[in-house]
Amino acid sequence: MRFELTRDYLEKLRQGIEANDVKIVKELTNDLHPADIAEILDEISIDEARFVYLHIDKEFGSDVLVEMEEDVRERFLALLSGEEIASVFIDNMDSDDAADIISELSEERQEEVLSHISDIQQAGDIVDLLNYDEDTAGGLMATELISVKENWTVTRCLDEIRIQAEEVDEIFFVYVVDEKETLIGTLPLKKLLLANGNTLIKDIFDGNVISVKTDMDSEDVANVMEKYDLVAVPVVDGIGRLKGRITIDDVVDVIKEEAEKDYQMISGISGDVEHSDSIFQLTKARIPWLMIGMSGGVLAALVIGGFETELALYPQLAFFITLITATGGNAGIQSSSIIVQGLASKTIGLESTTRKLIKELSIALINGIILSTLLFAYNVLVEHPMALSISVSLALITVIVVASLFGTFVPLALNRIKIDPAVATGPFITTTNDVIGLFIYFWIGKYFFTVFS
Repeated sequence: MRFELTRDYLEKLRQGIEANDVKIVKELTNDLHPADIAEILDEISIDEARFVYLHIDKEFGSDVLVEMEEDVRERFLALLSGEEIASVFIDNMDSDDAADIISELSEERQEEVLSHISDIQQAGDIVDLLNYDEDTAGGLMATELISVKENWTVTRCLDEIRIQAEEVDEIFFVYVVDEKETLIGTLPLKKLLLANGNTLIKDIFDGNVISVKTDMDSEDVANVMEKYDLVAVPVVDGIGRLKGRITIDDVVDVIKEEAEKDYQMISGISGDVEHSDSIFQLTKARIPWLMIGMSGGVLAALVIGGFETELALYPQLAFFITLITATGGNAGIQSSSIIVQGLASKTIGLESTTRKLIKELSIALINGIILSTLLFAYNVLVEHPMALSISVSLALITVIVVASLFGTFVPLALNRIKIDPAVATGPFITTTNDVIGLFIYFWIGKYFFTVFS
């Protein structure tokens, strides 16, 4: 049953905590999912959270810690000693989750926690994972998995799987390796169950296995898993040795983080920020793009000032300034957003730049013709001067085409030189199109008002 956090529930929980009534707290939390408890801990004070946390099952508590918001988890762990963190949480976590938690601590605290981990093998695995960049397959992977040797019999294989399964929460694949620990395939469970006990694994395993290398970018890992509909993917080193596996839950987190980052960049926010960050951090992330927008506004003002004489002679041109800039900006954002989305999902990687530009040009022309025709009809209907009607309509279609091509070309060019194309959207595209659009509008307006005068 889905849990819903209510004020009444929080009030009962707080009363139990204030009364130091462990029984009530356990009754209110025992049947909940770790994500539900993490949601509760986000809503109560850090001292109340500590009381709740210390009275839930240790293994269950490890899952709750992983589900916590990062800032809440940071404050919570600050209340605990390195020994408490190691014995209460880390000992009960998968290696990838443990490495993620420890990586959030200072170097001094990391050493303290690692020194108190009872399982030396687990501590070694965590240290190895900490050496990988967090945005790579090595930084994502867990070392817990099921692997068997190609020269084992089915009987021995089943015995080994039972032993290894104690450390693995979910068994998606059984990986087959040779004597050098090189990944050579997977073992379908159906074949394993139906085979004779004396059959060798090398006679029944599937050699068609998709893997990723430890240094592969995490976003590329997500694309591989999406393309091949994988729930887990093995990770190998530079010479093909099996090092770990990445499961779908880890990839979902990557996709979410990348989407949030791209959305922030499109919205004009630099860096990786959260709503819970300090005022200084949020201001620092926003101010650069606001300054770009302000600079664009100054340039737009200079463009308008450059046509001051024409505006004095033909003041009707000022009526449609906002229409031209807004429509051009929207057209540019639409084009750039589609390109950024396609580049992120690798769906336009093989499509030539020229072909994409031609496609966007066609779309822009159609949209421009439709909007310009409607605008021309409106101007004629309200009896605006013919010079203004033609100028606005012609400028609108030109601005839409230019903005669409600009919004297409810039992300493609940035991607070609290995810069995140998301920086091309938002304030950058909008500001640039405002300046270009105004120049085009006033130049066309100056020409037609001169012709009709």
